Amino acid sequence: MEAIGKIKVILRFEGAAILMMAALAYYQLSFSWVDFAWMFFIPDIALLAYLYNTKLGCISYNLTHSLIGALLVLTFGFTTHLQLGIQAGLIWVAHIGFDRALGYGLKYSQGFSYTHLGKIGNQKHT
Repeated sequence: MEAIGKIKVILRFEGAAILMMAALAYYQLSFSWVDFAWMFFIPDIALLAYLYNTKLGCISYNLTHSLIGALLVLTFGFTTHLQLGIQAGLIWVAHIGFDRALGYGLKYSQGFSYTHLGKIGNQKHT
C-alpha cells in the first residue's frame, strides 16, 4: 500500500522535519560541514546493488534508508560518547529525511520506482 493525497504530503513534511532536526543537532554539536557534505550521500552507494538485480537493490536500499540503522548508530554514538558515531548517525538521519522530503521512500521488490510513499516518476495515482 502506498501513501496518497494528504497523507503523502504529511509524510514528505515529516521527512523535511527530520532533515531539519538532524541538521540543527549537527550544527549545535559544532561538527564539520565539510564532513557533512561528503558523508551525506554515502547511503546512496546502496543503489549500486540494483546493477546486480532488483531484489538485492531493494534490500540494500532499504537497509540504508530505514531510520533503524541510523538511529542505532546515533544511539551508540551518544551512549559511548563516540563523536564519529554521533556525527555519522546525524548525517545518516538527515539523508533519510532529505530523501523522504523529496518523495523517495523505502523500495518494494517490483522495481526501483515502487516505494512506500508512492510510485516515483511522472505517473499519477489512479
